[in-house]
Amino acid sequence: MDQIIIHVDMDAFYASVEVRDNPALKGKPLIIGSLPSERGVVATCSYEARRYGVHSAMNIKEAYRRCPKGVYMHPNFEKYRAVSAQLHEIWDSYATASEAIALDEAYLDVTERAKTFDGAREIARAIKRRTLEELGLSCSVGLAYSKTAAKTASEEKKPDGYFEIPDRQAFVELMIDRDVRALYTVGAKTAEKLYSAGIRTVRDIQEKQDTVVALLGKQGQWLTQLAYGIDNRKVEPYLPQNAKSISRELTFQQDVDNDALLMDVLFLLALCVEHRAKRYKLYGRGVSLKITFADMKSITRSKATATCENAMDIYREAVGLLGQVEKRPIRLIGTGIYNLSTEGGRQLSFDDLSKDIEQDRADELKAQFRLLEERYHLDFEGHLEQIYRGETLHRTAEYMRKHFPT
Repeated sequence: MDQIIIHVDMDAFYASVEVRDNPALKGKPLIIGSLPSERGVVATCSYEARRYGVHSAMNIKEAYRRCPKGVYMHPNFEKYRAVSAQLHEIWDSYATASEAIALDEAYLDVTERAKTFDGAREIARAIKRRTLEELGLSCSVGLAYSKTAAKTASEEKKPDGYFEIPDRQAFVELMIDRDVRALYTVGAKTAEKLYSAGIRTVRDIQEKQDTVVALLGKQGQWLTQLAYGIDNRKVEPYLPQNAKSISRELTFQQDVDNDALLMDVLFLLALCVEHRAKRYKLYGRGVSLKITFADMKSITRSKATATCENAMDIYREAVGLLGQVEKRPIRLIGTGIYNLSTEGGRQLSFDDLSKDIEQDRADELKAQFRLLEERYHLDFEGHLEQIYRGETLHRTAEYMRKHFPT
């Protein structure tokens, strides 16, 4: 066997952490995300809530319509990140390579450690046992010969499940008569294209390979391979340097058509983008702007630039892009950098403004902070570490929206 791969996926991660920490929530339909009175979506929900048809990414209003007696909570990302670090420490101890997909999900290459499929089975059981005993949380584990098969296996017996797919033949036998949506990477739009050509099952993909490739190009070639269980991808540890872009966005609780307020929020978003880029020593050579209008139409604008070294560079370019956008009420705004590189000028540091950064740039940044503080009577510069966190950023933006001077 060339590879032995384990896929670990936590069961309703955010909700499970909250139930663990507050047993009074056990057995209740728990929805983590926005509150019913707010705009937003479901981040995740307990399995009790899923029985009402609630699911991740569902509009929170629809979730409330389906489950009015549910318990609704904002997510606590700081807590979830801390638990995630504990999870990955356990999982990574069994692997020669670990590929984190999210806070609560990872591929593990256990080929060398396990030696055999029997040895890998013992590792999988140990991962489930330790995750429960040490952190009080259940996970679903898939053991297989490839990444796609391992992910498929982990979904097979959720929640708290375990399933094995030892080889290509076992994968094909399991999948052959299932809907095309059961294959990794096939989403709703891709499925509709396949359905329109009379391709509804994995067997249909095998029998109509030329049609699939004609419809979907390279993705079609990939799907025809998956239909036969072929997936030779390696487990590759995630490196921040491999990211294509870094961005931050937020949704207003009420539509905004005030350009000055939008620019103030863009400044905070630019600070957040810079903070994340600085952590990984990354630089951008392009700035993007994302807008969702009140009617839910979304647009993106971008501009190639010289190296973006700091928040003020990002902010200025984003404001310039905003000036090119049609003036009408905005629901969501975001900005980011792309064409990332580890090479570039020095990133802005708030600890050494007077030492290494050009004084005019330091003065410009300070002036922007003073403007915000005078306008909203908040200490922005003194609370940057909190603002970098998503929940505080959203609360701050909402305060700014409600208290913008008229």
